[in-house]
Amino acid sequence: MGIRVREMQPDDWNAVTRIYAEGIATNKATFETRCPEYVQWDKAHLAGCRLVAQQGGEVIGWAALSPVSGRCVYGGVAEVSVYIAAAARGQGVGTLLLETIWQQAQSEGLWTLQSGIMQDNEASIHLHEKCGFRMVGYRERIAKDQYGTWRSTVLMERRRPQDEPEKGGCTCCPK
Repeated sequence: MGIRVREMQPDDWNAVTRIYAEGIATNKATFETRCPEYVQWDKAHLAGCRLVAQQGGEVIGWAALSPVSGRCVYGGVAEVSVYIAAAARGQGVGTLLLETIWQQAQSEGLWTLQSGIMQDNEASIHLHEKCGFRMVGYRERIAKDQYGTWRSTVLMERRRPQDEPEKGGCTCCPK
């Protein structure tokens, strides 16, 4: 049975939190120690770019974008989160989600997606590289994990080619 990507719906929240909790348990996917409530998560993520991967009737992965800043000059830049159910990892679900959200982000006027990834999360780093992201920075001992250990992250980004016109941009600042 094929995998399809569709827009995330509020009804998907139980499956999303189950997958998110699996990511938290790895201690490689996030500094979060628990899944947020839907209202909190909803406020922190862009409404237009939320996806789930589904196989049969089961949600097996999700991806969403959050703004990197409230300043309008960064309006075309978002941070991507992508989580895959443990049983579905290594089957191309992450690639499908990350490529689809990149296309959707561009249609929403975004020109850069970035991702902060724990330095030892080799699978996520490889996934992002495969999908056209490149490493642009390193954050040494940026935060403590759920066990109180200082962890470092790498910053990866994918940018729209410079020769392509940008739909988005800051509308509140002079050009």
